[in-house]
Amino acid sequence: MTTKDESMAMVQKLARGELSEKARLGYVALLLVSSAMTVSLLSLWLTEAFLPLRTHLVFGAMVLIGTAWAALSTWALTTRRVLFARDRVIAGRMSVAFTALFLAGAIAAVVMTGEATAFGAAATGAVMFVIALRVLAGARQRYEELSARRDALEREHAR
Repeated sequence: MTTKDESMAMVQKLARGELSEKARLGYVALLLVSSAMTVSLLSLWLTEAFLPLRTHLVFGAMVLIGTAWAALSTWALTTRRVLFARDRVIAGRMSVAFTALFLAGAIAAVVMTGEATAFGAAATGAVMFVIALRVLAGARQRYEELSARRDALEREHAR
């Protein structure tokens, strides 16, 4: 049986682990890369007025995806409470959604053109989708572990 002080020390250790400098640097890198990509795509998209409709749709989707990653990293960097791996679950869901969108587009290209490059894109998309699903499953498992540990520590502390 642990004392209340030991329980609080465990909670603080968990909090420090979730708000590590490594994670913060990763989110800063994500914010910089996604912002740079989004601004570059947006400026290219706005300066090329005579693109086909499907190209406009793809540029719009990529700008939205980049904006979503920038928003996630901004949220993770500015939040003032322990995230308890919630950010990883959200990122995993975003990865699954965005890779599914890519895979759907690649499959549509295979159906429409039948070209070898479209098959390559579809295969790459399928691999990325499987990886995204595994990342999401791992993030959910970690979230559940941390939530269960937090609940146990809170029950222990309440005694």
